[in-house]
This record gives sequence, C-alpha cells and structure tokens, in this order.
Amino acid sequence: QVQLVESGGGLVQPGGSLRLSCAASANIFSINGIGWYRQAPGKQRELVATITSAGNTYYADSVKGRFTISRDNAKKTVYLQMNSLKPEDTAVYYCHAYRGITNYWGQGTQVTVSS
Repeated sequence: QVQLVESGGGLVQPGGSLRLSCAASANIFSINGIGWYRQAPGKQRELVATITSAGNTYYADSVKGRFTISRDNAKKTVYLQMNSLKPEDTAVYYCHAYRGITNYWGQGTQVTVSS
C-alpha cells in the first residue's frame, strides 16, 4: 500500500502563495501517477494537477500559469506550488496517487484564500 500525507495548507490572502507537500511511503518512480485534487463546499472533487512517473504533467485550466507541480524522488515527495491565489481556490486539497489498478488518497489539507 501507498500512504500519502499532505501538509502546507493554511490561510492566505488573495494574491498570495502557498506550497503543499505530499509525502509518499513508496518510491515515486514506482507510482504511475501522483497529484492533487480539491473539493470546495457544495462542489464536486476536481483534478488540479498530476505528474506521471515519466514526468508528464497536467493542469486544470483554472490553475494553469499559477500552480506548478513538481517532485523530489529522493524525498518521496510531491509539491504543489500555488501562486496568485484566488478566493475560488479555497478547498480541501487531497493528494492522490495510482499504481496499477489501485488508487490512494491522503487525508486532505485545508487551503483558505480570504482577506
């Protein structure tokens, strides 16, 4: 099994920045894909960004140019750098990974963008 632990959430003002971290219990190269989803109150969980074992990345249109996903294989950690944050970015952010037919989820970390 792969355990995922998120950290780095918090309160930030609009236009500010925040970096989320997701620490995995398995080597990232052994995971087919890892990334971030988010879910705001009253909304469906949506994909934010992913990175595959090959290094390919995907971003939701709403965050392109503002968010950057990266990884450190030695530290078994994936990061989500969030810049120019907007109130609509407020949500619980979940780290997600898949390997083969199995999906794994972290516990979530709250990100609140507000004045």
